[in-house]
Amino acid sequence: NPPLFMGGGGGGSSKFSVVTRVLIGTALWCALEGIWSTGSLWWTSLSYTQSPHNLAILHLGQLSGPSAVTAAIVAVNGLIAEAWIEGRRKKEEGRRKKEEGRNNNCISYILPASLCLILHIAGWSLYDRPLMQEAGTSLKIGIIQGNIPNDIKFDSGGWLRALEGYTAGYKQLADRKVDAVLLPETALPFIWTNEYQRSTLSFYQAILERGVLAWVGGFGQEGDSMTNSLLAIDKTGKIISRYDKLKLVPLGEYIPFYEILGGIINRLSPLDAHLVPGNSKQLFDTPFGRAIVGICYDSAFAEIFRYQAANGGEFMLTTSNNAHYKPPMLAQHHALDVMRAIETDRWAVIATNTGYSAFVNPHGETVWKSGINTYEVRDATIYRRQTRTLYVQRGDWLTPLLLGLAGLMRLIVRN
Repeated sequence: NPPLFMGGGGGGSSKFSVVTRVLIGTALWCALEGIWSTGSLWWTSLSYTQSPHNLAILHLGQLSGPSAVTAAIVAVNGLIAEAWIEGRRKKEEGRRKKEEGRNNNCISYILPASLCLILHIAGWSLYDRPLMQEAGTSLKIGIIQGNIPNDIKFDSGGWLRALEGYTAGYKQLADRKVDAVLLPETALPFIWTNEYQRSTLSFYQAILERGVLAWVGGFGQEGDSMTNSLLAIDKTGKIISRYDKLKLVPLGEYIPFYEILGGIINRLSPLDAHLVPGNSKQLFDTPFGRAIVGICYDSAFAEIFRYQAANGGEFMLTTSNNAHYKPPMLAQHHALDVMRAIETDRWAVIATNTGYSAFVNPHGETVWKSGINTYEVRDATIYRRQTRTLYVQRGDWLTPLLLGLAGLMRLIVRN
């Protein structure tokens, strides 16, 4: 038998070691992604390369999250690489034996092509399921994309423009009889947990006048520190639920090892205050049922959304402020939210400051998407869902399975 990590001669043992190498490579790649995603510098899984266009393969995420899509990509490409290596080996052997042209290697590509086809068929079977919308589960949700440049957001001119734009948009959506209005991340950069401070704002007064629930991106207070928060404000002006951003952006919203590096590195954020992350087990209740919430960088971490879906989240809300990024980054962020909607099988409402705001259905299809650097007021009907995908129920079970199989296969080959 040939060594495990070397090309070998012909025969079944060689084919067996090829499969073993690909299995081990796939398992290790998924394991490394899993480890990396537990840190603060995660951006992001190989599965991300398929979003938002390859919806069939993205539906494998309903089985085991991003690792299922990553495993599919690594396995297929690993088999292609093995076929190419085998073709080169046969070509060299043919030259030595003066048998040029006799080694057609096309048959080696049948395995990766077949696996790719099977994986797409499996994903398509999930994608092709009809979206069953139960009576009484619809919600009409409004989005306001404020389009406030970051360079004026925290001065008096920016505050006034934000208040005027969001107040006018809120009133417009209230007149359309929406059930709730979603604002972007830090849309109104005030301490919204300070009742006196928020009560002086025109947007707050509009809530009292129109009585439509508002999900407001602003700041909360946690001791001497601040949180980047989404707050649910009811018709009486009371905060009835709050979600604090869990994954803060390194150097942008906090400095890692602050005690050591705080005096050396200046944060990229215009905030003077110190931001602290939210609790990893927080949930967000609304008058319509529990929602799944993510704020900006949270969207890169699938487990945040899986946890909330497993604990009763019926629809998804994400808010972001991507005003400091170029258009490709806006598209990348939208691609993340598409993946989270598919994995949890939930409708997603996405509000951003400058784009892309969107409505996405549980199949990852973008029902509507905003322009970039535009002021937009939009509403759409979404549906609450209580389905539980295998990923929501079991998390990433595939990576441990692959690692176990890889270890077993190596033992078999060695013996």
